[in-house]
Amino acid sequence: MIAKSLTFAGKLYQRIMIETDILIIGAGPCGLFTVFEAGLLKLRCHLIDALPQAGGQLTEIYPKKPIYDIPGYPDILAGDLVERLMEQIEPFKPGFTLGERAEVIEKTEDGRFRLVTNRGTEHVAPVIAIAGGLGCFEPRKPPISNISEFEDNGVEYIIKDPEIYRDKRVVIAGGGDSALDWTIFLADVASEVTLVHRRSSFRGALDSVEKVVELSESNKINLITEAQVVGLNGNGTLDAVQIKHKREGEITKETDHFIPLFGLAPKLGPIADWGLNITKNAIEVDTFDYSTNVPGIYAIGDINTYPGKLKLILCGFHEGTLMVQSAFKRIYPDKKLSFKYTTVNGVQGFE
Repeated sequence: MIAKSLTFAGKLYQRIMIETDILIIGAGPCGLFTVFEAGLLKLRCHLIDALPQAGGQLTEIYPKKPIYDIPGYPDILAGDLVERLMEQIEPFKPGFTLGERAEVIEKTEDGRFRLVTNRGTEHVAPVIAIAGGLGCFEPRKPPISNISEFEDNGVEYIIKDPEIYRDKRVVIAGGGDSALDWTIFLADVASEVTLVHRRSSFRGALDSVEKVVELSESNKINLITEAQVVGLNGNGTLDAVQIKHKREGEITKETDHFIPLFGLAPKLGPIADWGLNITKNAIEVDTFDYSTNVPGIYAIGDINTYPGKLKLILCGFHEGTLMVQSAFKRIYPDKKLSFKYTTVNGVQGFE
């Protein structure tokens, strides 16, 4: 891994170069299982995901939802399935670039792919596997005209490290489970927490709503309902938000961080500009090996489409299994691939 400075999308980042055999875009269940199948063939994998943790929708949207169609499990919680998959691939030591979106892709002189994320991290690999589920998840941003000026300078849409808010003033906007849960959690971390919601009632779990109300009544947080954040103030770094209240009019609230938690919207994102054949927001593939029309780029899981497609996790596992067989032949065209059952050759990590 090489680190240098790099200006990307108008911002200065530390340039990081990562090389691997298979670059997997999407760290959901299909992407994770692909690491296991690739590892059996001694292929190294690195995963990129716009979310701050592995697991995709299973972790971000419904970690406590039971899943009933995973072989060997009559039922298993989505979050627990992610944990089992992470345990399964641990021997193969995959790399992760999390909290970054795959942005730009190009061919290198030696025939490999160079992919750069929205934060300037560079990845180089001979094979790319797109396992992005429904696409990358983009935060739903509030309609504040200057919000982009404060992104990464006081405005965050996803909480990656709660310690960033230690002894800081925080304003959270939203009325769902995520907004409620983080308000409760940060009440013991931040010096001041303010929750702003445009309605008087919340969409989240009743228990969480009750805890937030209790925190408000005990003056451990500020709760402002029937209001919304309409403006941001600061000179390069956020120092206050403008709140429009239904009855009290406009309020200026000094803060160090503004965290709008209005959910995530799935989008195909920059992948749509990579020259792939796309039908109804899904990538067309050949079911022989789930390759796309661009040699060296494959698509597995919910993001692909073909006749008879079923959007099931177990189908994505199957697609990833066949895909890595083809990837091996592409990476090592002169090597003979001898398929063996794991009961014969076992599971061994990289030395």
